[in-house]
Amino acid sequence: MVLRAFAHFTSRMGRLLAPVFVVLSLVAVAVPADAQSFRFNSFDVQGNFRTNDASVLQVAGIEPGSTVTAGQVNDALQRLQNSGLFETVEVAPRGNTLVITVVEYPTINRIAIEGNRRLDDDELLVLLESTPRRVFSPITAERDAAAIAEAYRVTGRLTATATPQIIRRDENRVDLVFVVSEGSVVETQRIAFVGNRDYSDRRLRQVLESTQAGLFHALIRSDTFIEDRIALDRQLLTDFYQDRGYIDFAIQSVTPELSRDRGAYFVTFNIREGQSYRIGNLSVVSELPGANAADFQNIINIRQGVRYSPRVIDNVITRMENLASDQGLRFVRVEPRLVRDDANLVVNVEFVISRGERVFVERIDIEGNQTTLDRVIRRQFDVVEGDPMDARQIRAAAERIRATGFFADVQVEGRQGTTPEQVIVDVDVEEQPTGSLGFSASYSTDGGAGLAVNFAEENFLGRGQALAVGFNTTSGSQSLNFSFTEPAFLRRDLALGVSAYYAMSNDDDSDAESTTYGVGTSLGFPVSENSRLRLFYNYDHDEITGYDTDDSLILRNEAESADTSRVGFTYSFDNRDTGLNPNAGVFLAFTGEYAGLGGDTEFLRARVRAQAETRIMREEVTLRATFEGGAITALDDGTRASNRFSLNSRQLRGFESGGTGPRDTGAANDNALGGNYFAVARFETAFPLGLPEEYGISGGAFFDVGSVWGLDDTMGSSGTVDDDFYLRSTVGLSVFWDTALGPLRFNFSHPLEYQDYDRTRNFDFTVEARF
Repeated sequence: MVLRAFAHFTSRMGRLLAPVFVVLSLVAVAVPADAQSFRFNSFDVQGNFRTNDASVLQVAGIEPGSTVTAGQVNDALQRLQNSGLFETVEVAPRGNTLVITVVEYPTINRIAIEGNRRLDDDELLVLLESTPRRVFSPITAERDAAAIAEAYRVTGRLTATATPQIIRRDENRVDLVFVVSEGSVVETQRIAFVGNRDYSDRRLRQVLESTQAGLFHALIRSDTFIEDRIALDRQLLTDFYQDRGYIDFAIQSVTPELSRDRGAYFVTFNIREGQSYRIGNLSVVSELPGANAADFQNIINIRQGVRYSPRVIDNVITRMENLASDQGLRFVRVEPRLVRDDANLVVNVEFVISRGERVFVERIDIEGNQTTLDRVIRRQFDVVEGDPMDARQIRAAAERIRATGFFADVQVEGRQGTTPEQVIVDVDVEEQPTGSLGFSASYSTDGGAGLAVNFAEENFLGRGQALAVGFNTTSGSQSLNFSFTEPAFLRRDLALGVSAYYAMSNDDDSDAESTTYGVGTSLGFPVSENSRLRLFYNYDHDEITGYDTDDSLILRNEAESADTSRVGFTYSFDNRDTGLNPNAGVFLAFTGEYAGLGGDTEFLRARVRAQAETRIMREEVTLRATFEGGAITALDDGTRASNRFSLNSRQLRGFESGGTGPRDTGAANDNALGGNYFAVARFETAFPLGLPEEYGISGGAFFDVGSVWGLDDTMGSSGTVDDDFYLRSTVGLSVFWDTALGPLRFNFSHPLEYQDYDRTRNFDFTVEARF
């Protein structure tokens, strides 16, 4: 080791002192007439195999026959050393000949990465500039090592290092090896806020993309500190406050501090909340001939007293611009002028309609999409080449592109076109994986243990199409499903879907087994800002086998295969993300269908679902109310059990699935029959329990009430079946626990109203894990 250290020292000292020796040697052999100048008539280049003599002399920069000084010769030496072509360089004058001796850098034989476990070789090799069969460069190798360390840094491993090493081979070749020390993940130990009065740290942490370390931080990596998330967190926090009327909100600083052991970060947001303002007077002023202010005043869909939000104001401006377009007005600008009333904490808004600049879209340039087709991105724009330039529509298009989920980063900017009246819109995207293969295990007291395998691709072949295939099995059922959706059928906002499924399940009350399979197609389109209409057609086949004399006579009479051909529609309304109140929203869905276009059954069936939710107590507590109801009317001999309604344990907690409704008590197996009508209402709340957040435990309470009733055939195994309306209700408490396996929910129920033959349940839990 001493010899190696000495050899290394002498080698480095030799390279450092080489220029000095050259100068001294040049001085020693200088001609007497001028001790500092030389004239070389010839050059002798030695040791070069890949680089020809002319290239070496060109880098040296000394012309034959010209007079040069010792300093110029030294400069030539420095140029050769800095060229990156040679490992060592020596120059020595011999009379009128300058001898240049070089040792070329070796060729890279192969590149290997060692010590990496978290990132695969394929992920790291694409980052390297060095390539096999190219000349080895120490500078390039150092850049490659830095690139590897950066790849680990963005995953939260800030202490990761990569060291380039070479292994000498014959024929002046080397193996380049990067030895990686991955280090440990640096997690976000704590996220704190300074300056928040109206919202707790707990509520604000729910807004951020970053999360702090939880109870299972050793298994869950969502709390890994990633510096790039800070910018997104700032924007999310700003949007949160501005949507609630805090027009003066500002993030004064964000301070990530590394712990002493460099194993965790403490992130502190220093904010200024300000006051929350509400919207006051709303008025419209028209400075544009042909634009009637009253027409624009009538389409304002917000009222006085709601929380001020830039998003709400933008929505009104969009409505006004659309009205102007419908009226044939072009280059219209709608500018909101805000007048603050600090005494009453309101903002009066005056919308001024004026003539905007005459600027047109020359073209839309798209870059960075390696997989996604251009047309998938272009259809997010409401403007095309030649249309008037509308900055608001461009920003809206950028948001829609981001909302597709196809891209990790989206940048949309405008620049001047070939004339001052034209603008070129540049769209720069960075693609990200859009496919997923999921394996999940589940357990519930209702269905037992289960396993599911799901494949989904949201951007199939880069066309923006969605493809999904899934398989699910539990102790008593198996299912297989397939679906495909084209979201822009005929290049319109028409979602065309096709699907197929197969399902098999066992009756819990008997040995009967039901098999169902079918295909379907649908077409969906928007009918308003927050609503859509979906038209569908399905063809199903079902059959039930295995009923015996212990089962209900009603079910035995219905136990025959049947084909069902049905057509229908679903109207849905959802303003939970786009409504005026960021803390509240409503979801409504109504489905109506007719069966009888062929097949063996004929009926009308309708179903409605409505849900409303809000947050109270500084948004710490969530309140939710859900109503569901349905009815089926047979147009032939009667309804079948496969088409009737029944309530599962999630629709009506406190009862078994199928544990309520008409029942043939005269049958030995006490079979559930289902009903032609059902209605259920669920009221629930979720709230913190005061436990440390890293435990991931919160609480809830619920009250459910509902019923299933009505049959066409009431002649059971031993007489009449009671199918009257009987109200069932239950009250209970819930415990929610976010674990490493997935979200775990415990329900403790106590039925309040029920029939003697109902099947109740006092406890159930579900857990799902994806890996």
